[in-house]
Amino acid sequence: MNNESVDLSKKDILIVDDTPANLRFLAKILTVQGYNVRKALNGQIALTSCQMILPDLILLDIMMPDMDGYEVCLRLKADEQTCKIPVIFISALSDVFDKVKGFKVGGIDYITKPFQFEEVIARVKSQLALREAEIKIYQLNLELEERVKERTFQLEVANQELLVEIMERKQLQNQLLHIALHDSLTDLPNRALFMQCLSESLNRAKEQPDYQFAVLFMDCDRFKIVNDSLGHLVGDELLIAIAHRLQGCLKPIDTIARLGGDEFAIILENITDLGMATQVAEQILQELSTPFQLSRYEVFINVSIGITLSNTYDDKPEYLLRNADTAMYRAKALGKARYHVFDPAMHQQALQLLQLENDLRRAVERKEFIVYYQPIISLYTGRISGFEALVRWKHPTRGLVSPGEFIPVAEETGLIASIDTWVLQEACHQLSIWQKQQPAEEPLTMGVNLSVRLLSQPNLIEYIAQVLQKTDLNPQTLKLEITESAIMENKESALIILDELKKRKIQLSIDDFGTGYSSLSYLDSFPVNTLKIDQSFINRMDGKLEKKGLVPAIISMAHRMGISAIAEGVETHEQLAQLRTLNCDFGQGYLFSKPLESKLAFALLASEPQW
Repeated sequence: MNNESVDLSKKDILIVDDTPANLRFLAKILTVQGYNVRKALNGQIALTSCQMILPDLILLDIMMPDMDGYEVCLRLKADEQTCKIPVIFISALSDVFDKVKGFKVGGIDYITKPFQFEEVIARVKSQLALREAEIKIYQLNLELEERVKERTFQLEVANQELLVEIMERKQLQNQLLHIALHDSLTDLPNRALFMQCLSESLNRAKEQPDYQFAVLFMDCDRFKIVNDSLGHLVGDELLIAIAHRLQGCLKPIDTIARLGGDEFAIILENITDLGMATQVAEQILQELSTPFQLSRYEVFINVSIGITLSNTYDDKPEYLLRNADTAMYRAKALGKARYHVFDPAMHQQALQLLQLENDLRRAVERKEFIVYYQPIISLYTGRISGFEALVRWKHPTRGLVSPGEFIPVAEETGLIASIDTWVLQEACHQLSIWQKQQPAEEPLTMGVNLSVRLLSQPNLIEYIAQVLQKTDLNPQTLKLEITESAIMENKESALIILDELKKRKIQLSIDDFGTGYSSLSYLDSFPVNTLKIDQSFINRMDGKLEKKGLVPAIISMAHRMGISAIAEGVETHEQLAQLRTLNCDFGQGYLFSKPLESKLAFALLASEPQW
C-alpha cells in the first residue's frame, strides 16, 4: 500500500490492475484531475487497502491472477463496510458474458482497454457525482428525521418545511434516477434501463402467448477510425446523430438504448413475425447509408446488426442480449454493414470457440504441442534437402487438433507468438541432432513459420540468436517462412528486422506466394532467398502444357532475381515432371511424404530415398 499522506478534501480512487503500465497511466490522468489515487497490483492488496481507508471509487481490472476482478467485487459487496463503494470494471474483454457478469456481481460501469482518456474521466466523474448525490440524499433523510423530532411543538411550521424538503428530495431522486438510467451523451436509456425493459417484455411474453418481440444489437463498423482520425468530439457528435436517426426508424412503443461506446440495442415490441424485425433492420441500414453532415465534417458510417426473437427458448434478458450480440458478430464476420438473425447453433459455436481458447491457453502453459516435419526435395537430385517444421496440438482429450482450427484462434489471442518461439527452438534443436547423425555434403535446412505477431516482437533477433547459439546451428540452414501479407502489414519495421536476419545469414522464404500481394517491388527491396509457390497453383497442373498457369512465370521471375522456388502441394508424378521441365528448384507435398513425427522423419531421411 502507498504510504504517502492522503488529502481528505479530495476524492480517493483505488486502482486495481496487475499491469504496472495500466496503473501508471490511470494514476497519472486521474491525479492530474485532482483525485487522490492509490494503487493495488492484485485483489488481496485491494481488499486490505479498502479495510484501512475506504475509497470513494474503485477501478477494478477483471483478468488478474489468483483472484479475478469478479471475485474481488463479490467480496467487497459482501462486506457491510465496503458494499457501497462504486466499482467500475476495466478490461480488454468485450464479450457480453463478461459484461453481464460484471453487472451481476455488483459493478456499476465498464471501461474497455485500450483506455480512452476522455471516457475514463467522464465515467469516473459521473459515478462519483452519482455516489455523492446518494450520500446527500441519505444525509438529507437523517437531518429531516432529526428536525421532525426536535420540532414537534411547531408542527404546522415543521410540516410546511417538511413538504418543501420532500419535494426537493423527490426532484433530486428523479434527477438521480434519470442519470442512473440514461446515457449522458445521447440521453437514450442505458444498459441498466434497457435490461429492465427487456425483463418486462419477457414477462409480458410469458403472460400473453400471442405476444412477441425482437431484440436488435448494433455496433458501428470502423467507428474507431472516426475517433482516431477526427477526434472524440466529432465521434460524440456522430453518436448523437446516429441515435437520432435510429429513433426515427422506430415506433413510440419500441425501446432504443446506447449500451456503451458505439453499441446500441433496440426492443421491437409486439411484432408478428421475423419479417417485421428484418424490415426494421433494412430500414436502419438504409437510413445510415446517407452520409452524416456534422458541424465540420461529412462522415460515412455503417452498422452491423444482430437480431434475435423472444421465442428462442431463452427466458433471461441477458441471454437474449447475448444472442443478439452473437448474431451481430456473425454479421461483421460476413462483411459488415448487414444484419444477421441468431440461430441457436451460433451460441454453441461461440461456447466451443471459448472452450478452445481456454484449452489453447493451457496448452501453451503445458506445452501440449508437437512438431511434425515435412521433407523438402531437391528436384535436381531427387533427394531430401531439408524439412519444414509444422506445429500440431495434441489435445489431452480430443487428440490431434487441426492447425486450421487452432491457429486462427492463436493468432487472434496473440498466443501464436509463444507457440512460434517454442516451435523455432524445437525445430532448431531437432535439425542440429539430424545434422550430426546424418552428415551430408549439403547440410540439411529447416523451414520455420514466422507469424506477424512474432515478427513484431522487439526481442526477436536476440531470441533467434540465442536459439542458434544454444543449438550450435549454422544460421544458413535456418529458413524463416513468412507470408506476403505479414510483410506488407508493416513494411518499414519488417524491412529492418529482415535486414538484421540477413546480416546473420539467416534465410527468408515467402510462404504461399501468389495468394497475397505478389508485388515485385517488395521482392526487390526485401532480402528474400526463396519463393514457396502456393499449392493452389500446383493443383491446377495436370500434365498438360496449357494448364501450367502462373507457375512458369513465378519460377522464371524467381530465377531472374537470384531466388530459388519451392513448389508446395506436389501430389502427382505428372506435376513433378512438369516442375522439373520448368527447372523448379525444390518440391514439397504428399507425393514425397506427409508431415511426420521426428522419429519417422529421421527414418525417412536415413533411408536416403530418391525421386
